[in-house]
Amino acid sequence: MNILVTGGAGFIGSHLTEYLLNQGHQVIVLDNFFTGSKDNLKHLEDNPNLKIIEHDIVDMLKRKKLDLEEFKIDQIYNLACPASPVHYQHDPVKTVKANVLGMINMLKLAKVADSRILQASTSEVYGNPEVHPQPEDYLGSVNCTGPRSCYDEGKRCAETLCFDYHRENKVDIKVVRIFNTYGPRMAVDDGRVVSNFIIQALKGEDITIYGDGSQTRSFCYVDDLVKGMVSMMETGNFIGPVNLGNPGEFTIKELAEKILKLTNSGSKIRVAKELPKDDPIRRKPDISLAKEKLEWQPEIDLEQGLKKTIEYFKNKLVK
Repeated sequence: MNILVTGGAGFIGSHLTEYLLNQGHQVIVLDNFFTGSKDNLKHLEDNPNLKIIEHDIVDMLKRKKLDLEEFKIDQIYNLACPASPVHYQHDPVKTVKANVLGMINMLKLAKVADSRILQASTSEVYGNPEVHPQPEDYLGSVNCTGPRSCYDEGKRCAETLCFDYHRENKVDIKVVRIFNTYGPRMAVDDGRVVSNFIIQALKGEDITIYGDGSQTRSFCYVDDLVKGMVSMMETGNFIGPVNLGNPGEFTIKELAEKILKLTNSGSKIRVAKELPKDDPIRRKPDISLAKEKLEWQPEIDLEQGLKKTIEYFKNKLVK
C-alpha cells in the first residue's frame, strides 16, 4: 500500500513509519519539522519505499512542488500536531489551525483520493475527567478558555470534522484517542513527565514534581500504541472513537521513584511547583472497546518500557 503519515518525523510518527516500512508498504512522510526531527528518520533514509516531504498541513496541499494527488494514497495517518504542553502552548493559534485547517485539508485529500484516514486524537478530549476510568462515551470536562484548550478543544473539533466528513461525504474515517505514550525518540525538551524525570535522574538533578505527586497517569509504550493504531486502520466496520493506552495507573510520585530505582540515580524528589492550570488529576483509559473491536491490549509493562527509554536517553545525552 501507499501510506501517507503526517507528522511522521515526530516521536510516535517515526515509530509508525518504521513499522509500516517493515511491513513492506510505501510510506510518504509529511512533516514541517516544528517538533518532529529528521534524526528520527535518519536510519530509514536509504529505504527506497520512503519519501519525505517538508510541508505544513495547514497550508493548501496543491502547490508546484507538492501535489499529493499525483500519488495513489491508500491510507492516511494524521499525526501532525504538537502533542506536549510546552510545544502546543508555544503558539496556541497555530495549534488550533493544525487541528482544524490541517484536519480539513487531510479530509479533503482523503475524499479526493478515496483513502481511509486515521485521526490521532487524544485523551485530552476528556479534559480533567469527572468519570474514572474514561470510556469513549464520556463527553468530557474541558475548559474551552484555558491555556490547554488550543490542544484539547482543537482535537475535539478535529473529531467533529472527521465525523461530519464521514456523514456528509462518506469519507472512510478512523478515530483513536491516544493516552500518555512514551519510549525512544521522545524529544529531550518536550516537557513530558517521563522524559523530564529520566533526564533529571541521569544528570543527577532533582526530579521536579508538580503538585503533591498524587495525580495519576497511565503510560503506554510506543510499540504497543503503534500496533493498536495499525489494528484500528485495518479493522472493518468500526470507525471509533476508541481509546488506545495502557490501563495501568500510577501516581506521578510512583513514576519518579521507579525511574530513580531503574537509573540508580542519587537524585532527590523535589515537590516544587503547583499543578498547571487544568492539568488532569486522574487519567486512565477504559480499553474494553479496543479489546472487543481490535483484539488489542498493551503487552509491555511500565518497567520494561522505562528500561528501553532510559537506555535511549543515556545514549542521547552522551552524544
